[in-house]
Amino acid sequence: QSPKIVVIQNPETIKEFSAWNRSYFPIDVPEDMDPFYGAKTLLIVLADSERPTYVEDGSSVLAVLVNAAHAVGVGSCWIHRAREEFASDKGKELLKEWGIPETYEGIGHVVLGYPDMDAPEPLPRKEDYIHYVD
Repeated sequence: QSPKIVVIQNPETIKEFSAWNRSYFPIDVPEDMDPFYGAKTLLIVLADSERPTYVEDGSSVLAVLVNAAHAVGVGSCWIHRAREEFASDKGKELLKEWGIPETYEGIGHVVLGYPDMDAPEPLPRKEDYIHYVD
């Protein structure tokens, strides 16, 4: 149970993290693009890389967070690029500031909020996504 969840609810801090996350996009995106979709709460999941299953453990936490949010009527989205953020010097400095050992790595983010729109209908699954075996 190595994962830790860092909770950020300060709007200015979330904006700073949004810009930082955007800087790791693999393509150029507009400066006003918000990878956190204006969410009011940002959760950062970190896990101890000294554990052999740290990526799986942290990913499980992210999946449970998204499902739990849905269960109570809260909108959520799993956001990537935490690994790149916390592998950087700035990320290592934040871990130190927060009192989290440097062996912890970023696994992902979950943003939470109440959507101001109706969710679009999901696209159909690709035909070969599920394989049935007798």
